[in-house]
Amino acid sequence: MRATARLTAEFDDATGTTVLRELRSMAPVTLFPRSGAAGTSGGAQVHLVNSATAPLGGDDLALHVRVGPGARLRLSGVAATLALPGQGGDGSAMAVHVEVGARGRFEYLPEPTVVTGRARHHAHLAVDLDGPTARLRTREVLVLGRDGERPGRLTTATHIVCGDVPVLRQELQVGDPALDASTAYLAGRRVLGTEIVTGGVGEGGGSVEPASGQWWSVTPLPAGGALATALAEDAVTAERELVRAAGCCRHGLTSPRGGGHGGGGFARCR
Repeated sequence: MRATARLTAEFDDATGTTVLRELRSMAPVTLFPRSGAAGTSGGAQVHLVNSATAPLGGDDLALHVRVGPGARLRLSGVAATLALPGQGGDGSAMAVHVEVGARGRFEYLPEPTVVTGRARHHAHLAVDLDGPTARLRTREVLVLGRDGERPGRLTTATHIVCGDVPVLRQELQVGDPALDASTAYLAGRRVLGTEIVTGGVGEGGGSVEPASGQWWSVTPLPAGGALATALAEDAVTAERELVRAAGCCRHGLTSPRGGGHGGGGFARCR
């Protein structure tokens, strides 16, 4: 199955709020706007829903998001995503392409992705921030298999640029038993959580100090921003560890389930 969905949010000067100029779904990638969402501070909130079993082997899915100058948008999931094998053994793919205009803010908070047995899935996130005042916050929680199940294969790629400056280029592969068990990789943990926050010059943003605990770490990004990483045995613990990592940032990553569009400080994107 091939499907492409599009979402465009723009700031309306007349009302001082963010409006959705384009909301185009294509099953199984379905977008539901949420009106009157608390804590959005004039921003817009949209839920991302899989309206059919997806991603399934052979699926090629895409989502294009544009956040205009000054607009605020939060895109969140409502249920975990199950990466499932297809009958012919084909892999599946999901690509998310994002553009954030000057002074725009975008939060991308999908629910956990479960890599089921025999699945082969590739997830790609590409974000283009239009200069240092564009803000981004994104979270990813990967679960290696259902309870008692050996996971399939998953490759994730994250590419973020701020103006002409690369912020993060990272690729991760999970599902290799030997590699996942290595103490230099996942150390046998079933869940990997990451959160990236960047942007916000001149609005209280500042540098982030490196920090770490037993199963979590915070890494400043060379071009500004921070990457928090946590390993755990379950998704709830992974998200709790991300909250703990957030508390060690000088100006704070916002918590995975809390905070509005204006909540928390953002690291400097120079």
